[in-house]
Amino acid sequence: MVDIDASATSARADAVLVEDIARQAGELALAHFQSLTNLPVERKGHLDLVTAADRQVEEFLVAKLRQAFPDDGIFGEEGGEISGTSGRIWVIDPIDGTFNFVRGGQNWAISIGLFENRHPTFGVIYAPVRGLMLVGGQSVEARLNGTRIKPLPALDMSAASIGFSFHPSIPTSERLEVVRFLSDELQISFRLCGSATLSLVEVAMGETDGYISLGDSTWDVMAALPILESLGVSHTIDWDRTELSEKLRFACGNTELVTMLRPLLLSVTRTA
Repeated sequence: MVDIDASATSARADAVLVEDIARQAGELALAHFQSLTNLPVERKGHLDLVTAADRQVEEFLVAKLRQAFPDDGIFGEEGGEISGTSGRIWVIDPIDGTFNFVRGGQNWAISIGLFENRHPTFGVIYAPVRGLMLVGGQSVEARLNGTRIKPLPALDMSAASIGFSFHPSIPTSERLEVVRFLSDELQISFRLCGSATLSLVEVAMGETDGYISLGDSTWDVMAALPILESLGVSHTIDWDRTELSEKLRFACGNTELVTMLRPLLLSVTRTA
């Protein structure tokens, strides 16, 4: 029999530890951010950048997580992949929003998510320039800078807003269909902040009502989704049929909004 209280206590202790690791990683990233003129930038593809900061922060995260959780696996954006024996995998994005980062923008964050039993169960997000630390998941209450996150507001279509993002490889026709659907079919406001993680943070903070993505990677969302799920947000990802290396096409929000978005998601998925 599982001791629920002991499990919850262990989860909270892990949360404190991972939050500290994220904060240290954020300080390392900030040191690079404050010296952008000297930061080498490489191109993985069109509008897809990677920097020395991404690599150094990932190396730091891998080292710290291996030290803290030696039996767990690690899966990182910049190639940090380590097998574990526990069945748990830490999925990390050292700097989500690298394009914003290299342009001196605020919308970038450290993302550390736990993938357990083929589902995201816990996450920590730290956006150092914006001073945001989000922690939460199945066994850890969702908190923003140490304060419990308030219940998300009910969906009000007269004032609704949704975030979205497209991978650079997504065809223009599919991008235009997303904008057309949101504008014409749902008649709601939308925004594009350049970081999947920060777009999902906006949902958690009640600044938007949902998010739709064509082409996010699992490391972009692994920390945010368990935090959002603990707040009652649903999504369309079938993790039992999704590998960590896959690109994602999904929507999230409350049940009513996700239902409205499914026709759009089916339409653009059929053309992929």
